[in-house]
Amino acid sequence: MIAPQNVEKTLQAPVTAIVAHDLRFYDELPRLFPHVDARSWFVGNEPLVDATAFRNGSLQGAYLILAARALGLDAGPMSGFDNEKVDREFFPDRQLRSNFLVNLGYGDRSRLHARNPRLSFEEAARVL
Repeated sequence: MIAPQNVEKTLQAPVTAIVAHDLRFYDELPRLFPHVDARSWFVGNEPLVDATAFRNGSLQGAYLILAARALGLDAGPMSGFDNEKVDREFFPDRQLRSNFLVNLGYGDRSRLHARNPRLSFEEAARVL
């Protein structure tokens, strides 16, 4: 289910979170976004549902990582796993879909990799 290079890290982590998105998120819109009939924008529009659920779920996963790190935890996000198997095991009703995993805990500093190089702002972004 997990790629070989991620097995040991995952077994050592006290917690592994599955960041997933809900394909029926729009059912909550009448309560969470009540000033307009936003639910009707999504019902029957599968491409819009998929894109919106994936995007917003990704953002929520990023917030989880930021919050964990702000609390002093190490967070190791990964995409090296079999989404289909995870979904079958943990989300059999298929309403939720896994996006990525996050190992949470306190890493062994002697075994952590140094931060990889990053692109400069000018290399990574274009201001229009």
